[in-house]
Order: sequence, then C-alpha cells, then structure tokens
Amino acid sequence: MTDTDARPLRKPSRFTREPGEPGAKRPGREKRPGRPNRTATATPAAAVIASVVLVELSSGITQGFLSPLLRGLTDTLGVTAADLNWISVANLLASVAFTPVLSRLGDLHGHRHVLRWNLLIVLLGSLLVGLSRDFGTLLAGQILQGAFAGFFPLLVGILRNRRRGDEGTETGAAAEAESRRGISVMVAALVAGMSFGLVASGFVARTVDSPTAALWVPAVATSLALAATWRLLPESDHRPGGRVDWAGGILLCLGLTALMLGLGLGGTPGWEWTSPRTLGCLAGGVLVTALWVRVELRTAEPMIDVRMFRRRGVVAVSLVTLTFTFCMFGLMVANAVFMGTSRAEEGYGLGLDPFAIALATLPNLLALTLGALLAPAVAAAVTDRLTLAAGSLLMAAGYATVLAFHGEQALFLTGTAVAGLGTGFLQHSTRTLAVECVPRDRTSVGSGINELLINIGGSLGAAAVLTVFAAHTPAGRTLPGLGAYTVSWTVCILVSVAGAALALLYRTPKADDTAEAGR
Repeated sequence: MTDTDARPLRKPSRFTREPGEPGAKRPGREKRPGRPNRTATATPAAAVIASVVLVELSSGITQGFLSPLLRGLTDTLGVTAADLNWISVANLLASVAFTPVLSRLGDLHGHRHVLRWNLLIVLLGSLLVGLSRDFGTLLAGQILQGAFAGFFPLLVGILRNRRRGDEGTETGAAAEAESRRGISVMVAALVAGMSFGLVASGFVARTVDSPTAALWVPAVATSLALAATWRLLPESDHRPGGRVDWAGGILLCLGLTALMLGLGLGGTPGWEWTSPRTLGCLAGGVLVTALWVRVELRTAEPMIDVRMFRRRGVVAVSLVTLTFTFCMFGLMVANAVFMGTSRAEEGYGLGLDPFAIALATLPNLLALTLGALLAPAVAAAVTDRLTLAAGSLLMAAGYATVLAFHGEQALFLTGTAVAGLGTGFLQHSTRTLAVECVPRDRTSVGSGINELLINIGGSLGAAAVLTVFAAHTPAGRTLPGLGAYTVSWTVCILVSVAGAALALLYRTPKADDTAEAGR
C-alpha cells in the first residue's frame, strides 16, 4: 500500500464532487458565478425597475417625512431644538452600523432575501415612530429606521444580477453609461420619495387634530413597498462565499459612536470641552477607530476594505462625500426649525406651519432631483472632476444666499434650491465614481464604502450643528438664538468650499489603475 493509500480518507467536499458521485449537487442547481438566475430571467425588466423605484421611494419618504414636524415636536415631546439633532445623529449612526453588515449579508445569502428582512426592520422602526409619545421611543424607532441605508447596495446587487442574466454581460462604455443612468434613476426616486414624504406628513399634520398622526406616514410607505416587491424582485444567483467581519463592524460602530458623543455633547453643561467624559469619548473614539483600521488590514475578508484608500480617486471622492453630506444632513434639522419659527415670538424665522414647511422644502428637493438627472450629461461635457467642484461651489453659493437673506422667504428658498442643485450633482457623481474607482469585481465594496461615508459625513454634520445649537440655547428655552443658524450656515459655506478644493484632486482612473487597486 502506498503512502497515498495509507492516508486517512476525508469526506469529499460538496464543492469538489463530480456530478455522478453520491451526495453531489444535481446538475443545474449549482450557484456558479455569473450564471443567470431563473427568477431574474422570468421577471419582466419593467417590473424589476418599478420595484426598485418603489423601494427607493419608501426610503425617501422615511428620510423626509419628519422635517415639517420638527418645530411642533419641541412642544409635543418637551425637548429643545438642540435635542432634535439627536434624531439625525441616532439615525445616521444606525445607518453606519447597518450598511456594511446588510451589504455583506446580501452577497452571502441573496440580495432579495436580505432586502426583505431589511424592509421588515425599517417597518418595525416606523411602527415605533408612529407610536411615539416620548423622545426615547422616537429615537429608538429612528435607530431601526436607519436600516434604510442598506436598500441602495442591495438594490444595486439585484440590478446587476438581472442585467447579467437577461441581457448578457455589458462591457466598456456601454456598461458604464448604463450604470450611470441606473444610479440617476435611483437617486431621483429617492429624492421624489423625500418630497412626497414632506408633503404627506405636512398635509396630515394640518388636517388631523392629533399632533403625532403624521408620524405614521413612513409605516404606511414601507408596508406598501414590502407588499408590492415581495415577489416581484428577482433573487441573486451569484454567491462569492466568505463570512461577515463582525469584529470589524463592532469596532467601527463603537469608535464612531464615541466620537459622535464627544462632538455632539461637547460644550454642553456637564460635557465641557475639557471635561474628562468629553476628552475620554474623543480619545477613545480615535483609538478604537485606529484599532479598527489595524484589524481590517489583518482580516482576509474585512467589513470595509481600507486598502481601497490607497487609490487617489477613492480618497478624493470619499473626502468630497464627507463634505457635502456634512452640510446636507447637518442643516436638515436647522433649516426646518428655522422655517417653523415665528419671527414675532423669537425675532427670526419664516413662521410656517408643517404643510407650508413641506412646500417650502420642495424647491431644494426638486433642484436636487434635477441635478442628479443632469449630472451624467454635465460630466460628459466638462469632466467628472469639474462636476464635483461645481456641485460643491453651488452648495456654497446657496448657503451664502441663505445666510445673507434669511429674512426674505423668496431669497431663502432660492438659496436652498441652488444648494440642492449642487447636492444633486454630488449625490450622483460620488456614488458613480465610488464604483468606477475600484476593480469591477469589487463594485459592491466601492458602493458600500461610499454609502458608509455618506452616513459618517451626515453624522458629523448633525453632531456639529447640535453643538452649535446647544451653545446658543439659553437655559430654560427650547429654541436657540439666531446666532445658532448663522454660525451653522457659515460653517457649511466653508466646508463646501473645502469640498470644491478637494474635488480638484480627483483624476479619472485608468483601467490598469483599478486593476492594481484590487491587488
């Protein structure tokens, strides 16, 4: 008997058995990379696109419904305007946790399967929000609603699977153009949902006596999206294999939460900038985040592949993403409260009711939609780098208009519309370039990194505005002085200008550059 014969017999792997061997998977049922999904080919393309749009609409409604209600919540829930910024912080921090985990689970267990659970999590959060009669319950619901951040990468996975199964593999310029058009439609649907959520919640708040009736709007939208897409969306057939990097995900959440606590509460009573708890949170957050980077570099399948940041294009796009989301989400609460504040009572504000606030927010969102739809043509005409810079400069110009003319409603809304146009350019361009800066086999990684940075930038912006509002709110008052708004607008002007400068660092990657990035 030879040495080979003497070796102990091992149970053959199901991945290596021949079709005729006992226990082998039956022909036609193996999940081979690139193989068309039968469900995908049986689902009409129009139904798939309609389902994707419906999910993004529900995501937009969930993100946009609360703005017209914020001023009223200070009285209904007995909180200050500064406290309301915790809604954005909690929601965005939850998104930071949900995005990489849900994206990875979609790759491992099927994008449609995970999307269903994703929608159920958001629905549960929406039910909590609807039942809210105190600030703690509202925050808990907002945390669960933060799972909407997983919609975008999961839907991208479904669309890429359908395109591979139904139309064959696209290559070159045609694939890039198709990808850019698809992202434009998804961003437009997202913003359309935000617009509808604003109007719906404002209308309910005006017509229904209950001060919390409008909090049920996202529950209705999410339920409809879940029911309509449950069977229509195709399942992904491609499974890359691997595992979820739970250690990396936990470290990232802990590090960012500590940083947000330090930044968000710094300067408030008991959280002075030199106090041990503030310094401890900031120092601990930095140390844990540094540990997270070290762990990810040593992990074969990291939650977030930090090696991607060796590429100049990835770094430039990431920094621009941080700057524009800092402003976009940072001012979300501030502008809504400003529009709902009565000048006769506080000496500033537009004095609008919830429904009027919803209508007043529409110019910003409609301009954002227009910017997202125009961005591919603008980039083709003047390059991606100049499109990024133009978007940041438009945001700066819009915030400067708001700062200079906040006492005039028409000019105030014009400024928000100009800022929205720039935001639309950046919403589309950063999401597109984040994918194009990485190798084709790491498209989901690039998209996941960008979605994570959107939430981090928004968290930083919301925390910064929370700090400014807390510092300008007199003891015993619920609303801050006008200085809270002027400082916030000024900070966002400076951040947007910095974003324009950072955009000039971007260079279109060559094919061999993206291939090298994956090594």
